[in-house]
Amino acid sequence: QVQLVESGGGLVQPGGSLRLSCAASGRIFSIYTMRWYRQGPGKERELVAAIGYGGATSYVDSVKGRFTISRDNAKNTVLLQMNSLKPEDTAVYYCNTDVASSPSSFLQQYWGQGTQVTVSS
Repeated sequence: QVQLVESGGGLVQPGGSLRLSCAASGRIFSIYTMRWYRQGPGKERELVAAIGYGGATSYVDSVKGRFTISRDNAKNTVLLQMNSLKPEDTAVYYCNTDVASSPSSFLQQYWGQGTQVTVSS
């Protein structure tokens, strides 16, 4: 079993910054793609950013140029640096990863518990 623990959410004024962190622990052989999703009030969950094992990244158009996803493979951690935050970024942010628990196991997907980000003056 694998656990994902997120931190770094909170209340910030428009134009401010926050950094989210997600640490994976448990039975881990290798972690492949790591992602951040978010779900705003009354909205569907959407993929915000993703990063492959080698560092290739992708972003939803609404956050390009403002958010940066990164990872530390040695620490099984993924970060989301969020700058120039807007009220429409208000959401619960979830960490999501694909994990192999052994060299021969299938990949399993895991979710964190979510962390609230509120952008408001």
